[in-house]
Amino acid sequence: MIRSGRLRRRRPPYGGRRDTVLLSPVILTVLVASLAFATPRQIAFSRLLPAAPALAAAMWPVLATVLLGAFCLLVMIGLSFVYSDLGTPYTAAAIVAVTLAAAYASHLRLQREEALFQIRLVADAAQKVLLRPLPHSIQHVEIESLYLAAQEQARIGGDFYEAVDTPYGVRLLIGDVRGKGLSAVGAASAVINCFRENAYDQPDLMGIIHRLEISLARYSAGTPAQDRPEHFATALIAEIGHDSGHARILNCGHPPPVLVRQGEVQILEPSLPSPPLNLATLLGNHYYVDTVDFASGDQMLLYTDGVTETRDRTGTFFPLPEWMRQHGPTPPRELLDRLHQDLLHYSGGRLDDDIAALAVRCRRTPARERSA
Repeated sequence: MIRSGRLRRRRPPYGGRRDTVLLSPVILTVLVASLAFATPRQIAFSRLLPAAPALAAAMWPVLATVLLGAFCLLVMIGLSFVYSDLGTPYTAAAIVAVTLAAAYASHLRLQREEALFQIRLVADAAQKVLLRPLPHSIQHVEIESLYLAAQEQARIGGDFYEAVDTPYGVRLLIGDVRGKGLSAVGAASAVINCFRENAYDQPDLMGIIHRLEISLARYSAGTPAQDRPEHFATALIAEIGHDSGHARILNCGHPPPVLVRQGEVQILEPSLPSPPLNLATLLGNHYYVDTVDFASGDQMLLYTDGVTETRDRTGTFFPLPEWMRQHGPTPPRELLDRLHQDLLHYSGGRLDDDIAALAVRCRRTPARERSA
């Protein structure tokens, strides 16, 4: 999994467990050799020696695999001095044949691992473009981000977010493209790039959302027809004024933010619904902006539906409002770290959907409140 701005994925089992796995061919060789020397020849444990280089091919480089095969061959020759009628030539030939095959398999594996490594480098570069690390703070607003990919090896998906400092205030975007795969990633990229350009130029949120609508519609029109039904997205834009003490929110079919003020939790449902992106022609292009107080110490959590749709073993959804009541005053970075851990624990370590979240907190009292 990935945590972003500092993107993270689930860690493989490194440490002592990994070392034991890497040494398993040696352990197997020693075990088989010991049993072959310690038991009657009729049991013929020595016939298992070719399994050691075969196992090594799955995790060792070519040279180490060949050396292990040579060691197994020496062990077999040593056994022949103890048991003269052990059938050494046949087992030795099997060791040589398996070792050569294992060395070739190890070579192919290393080539594929190198190709996979290069692919991951490209994916990391794409991820940095799509979900670039956000600053810890913009003006008087603290910002922290979280991204968890549902697939173990995934880097990016259809969930997206962005935060920019503009003359009109700190503007935030979070959204979720309906669909999966590269098509959803491309649609998310089109929305984010459009937001990055227009957030600085458009004086109001209505102008931004119209540009996002046009951008996604154009992207959808340029893709194969069978993929077009996937190209609509829920999105939420928030604008936190530099000195106003208010936040303006335009919610296009997205899960409502959670606001924490002085320990009280409030779900910021939109007063009137606005259509998701690329569905305006079906639902109408009427967008509505809500204004809420957002003063010093207030904290807001923006998230995608992967958070609230995370289920436990009984199928119960993650209780985000109750969870926020327990962790409301927590600083943004710590809040998202706890959310990360609790979502994994709640789902039993397996997520069914990508998750993105932004935690923002007002650090100081705006100038109007200070002058008052």
